[in-house]
Amino acid sequence: MQPTTSGTYRVLSSTRRPDELLLLDVESQDPTYVTTAGYEGELADRVAEVAAGNRIDATLSWDDDAPRFAELSIDSRTTVEFVDGATDVFEVARETWNEARREGAAMNSRVTQDTDGETNGVVYTFAEQAGQRDLYGEFRDGVTPLEPLIDRLGEGAEPPYGVFVIRPAEHPFVLVALALDRDGLLAGTIRDTYVA
Repeated sequence: MQPTTSGTYRVLSSTRRPDELLLLDVESQDPTYVTTAGYEGELADRVAEVAAGNRIDATLSWDDDAPRFAELSIDSRTTVEFVDGATDVFEVARETWNEARREGAAMNSRVTQDTDGETNGVVYTFAEQAGQRDLYGEFRDGVTPLEPLIDRLGEGAEPPYGVFVIRPAEHPFVLVALALDRDGLLAGTIRDTYVA
């Protein structure tokens, strides 16, 4: 009988191979790469439904140190999208970054609102790190977790959220924009402007 482990994970796209997912344990942030190929029946359908950013409950079976899904359910359909080299970054992000620079801070955040004054998300800006550190890559590879930022959204709104990690081409910061509604106007505008 194969050994199994169970847990709750945040899913990211793997940068190693197109036919695998990076699972980050939501408690420990330990990474596990799991193949998406070779499943059958209902499990194959569930694996095919998983998207980057989803929070899942899964049981993994381990055969020759290669984990595979044994059971899988999607807990939240939050999505996470990465954009490298974005141009013409939106004004709220630039203002949030400029405030951080004036205050000498490496990070800043701002709650965003729609045209009716309703809160629709949060923008974080993080200074690019000098030397060998690549903060954008760390978010993409799960080295620096997005989970604390996503958890803060959960204090006042229900998922699914839209999460966008953006490295501007012409500014020295990394932007994390979190939309309270994954399919709302804010998420759609960001997606149409930078992802599509």
